Amino acid sequence: MRTTLRFSWFTVVNTLILLAIVVATLYPFLYMLAVSLSSDIHVIKGEVTLWPKGLNFKMYELVLGDPKIWLAYKNTIVYTVVGTAIALMVTAMGAYALSRQEMMFHKTFTLMIVFTMFFSGGMIPTFLVVRSLGITDTIWGMVLPGAVSTWNLIIMRTFFYGLPKELEESARIDGLHDIGIFFRIVIPLSKAVFSTIALFYAVGLWNNFMLPLLYLRDPDLFPLQVLLRNLVLAGNVSSGDVTRIGGDDQIVEDSLKFATIMVSTLPILLIYPFIQKYFVKGVMIGAVKG
Repeated sequence: MRTTLRFSWFTVVNTLILLAIVVATLYPFLYMLAVSLSSDIHVIKGEVTLWPKGLNFKMYELVLGDPKIWLAYKNTIVYTVVGTAIALMVTAMGAYALSRQEMMFHKTFTLMIVFTMFFSGGMIPTFLVVRSLGITDTIWGMVLPGAVSTWNLIIMRTFFYGLPKELEESARIDGLHDIGIFFRIVIPLSKAVFSTIALFYAVGLWNNFMLPLLYLRDPDLFPLQVLLRNLVLAGNVSSGDVTRIGGDDQIVEDSLKFATIMVSTLPILLIYPFIQKYFVKGVMIGAVKG
């Protein structure tokens, strides 16, 4: 009876904590959605809470009708897709190599990679390297500097450790070499961890605005997050000069900001339900098995 009572209290407390987290997570989105869909007069008076008042889609028409938004959307999608593909492949190949304990200098390479989790060259040396390679103001400046995350590499390496060794041995008997084993055996068995790491990289690239601020000077190459940052900080979208979305000086800045945030955030959020079945499995296996 005591065990049941203790379990019951744990369930109640755990449920309350999770509900509080859900509320804290959802409230900003519901509030921004309500404000962005409300009429200007209700927003100015501060009457909007969690439900739109004077429903209208003016802000979304302004945001979606601005060519700078669509250009930034295209840039963001390109950076995310290309960057995720490159990062996933480089990380997977590096993780597979590190998971082979028979590889020469296996422990040395592992320690060198783990060392970078605690110490790095810093922003200025990294910028000098990128500039010396001549990839500033290009797509490669957006996708190559962050192509490998040490944390993701370790997760994927740990996942590969757990794959049955017998499969590799049988593949070698059939005449496959390391590259063949990786592409024909390892990758098909690793959908869970690939989906998880791909989501990590995609979200990071979609939300990234530090790399564009460092490595991009051409406004036509700016991703969506840079325009969103300019809008939130200055109340406008900057494309070399101060210009309001839609060219309307009478629009309410909060409504415009929130509409832009919703438009820029929802696409990446909608990806999660499609890979949810892989997500927990990939994280748990990659984190627990050793």
